[in-house]
Amino acid sequence: MNLLHRLEHWGDNHHPLWLDFVRIALGIFLCFKGFEFLQNMSSLMTLVNDSVSFGSFSMMLLGHYIVFAHVVGGFLLVLGILTRFACIIQIPILMGAVVFLSNQMMQPYSQLLLTILVLILLIVFLIVGNGRITANSIFDRDK
Repeated sequence: MNLLHRLEHWGDNHHPLWLDFVRIALGIFLCFKGFEFLQNMSSLMTLVNDSVSFGSFSMMLLGHYIVFAHVVGGFLLVLGILTRFACIIQIPILMGAVVFLSNQMMQPYSQLLLTILVLILLIVFLIVGNGRITANSIFDRDK
């Protein structure tokens, strides 16, 4: 536990301002992808069902978890509230996407590189945390 506290303290003290804009852009992108998955839920279910055979209820639960985590996690990232929690709920989804998309790497329009980039950014924000531009800092200034 001491290592986690030291890592969190280091991340809070070494956070450049430009990284906040990357966090906000990542949050907007994840919200957009969540709404896109919501609109195309059947194609998401087909993609996952081709790779892994789950029951229909498990597939529905997984699909709704993916949409919920992307939309809520992206919104939390944009606001800078519970950033590490938002990253934790997103990382398993992106790791699964890397596994599912790894066999499609050589196909045109593969989103594997984008998925890996988002996964790396989520791990970075899991370590460095919120930053200076957050909803918490705006509310603390008013006091």
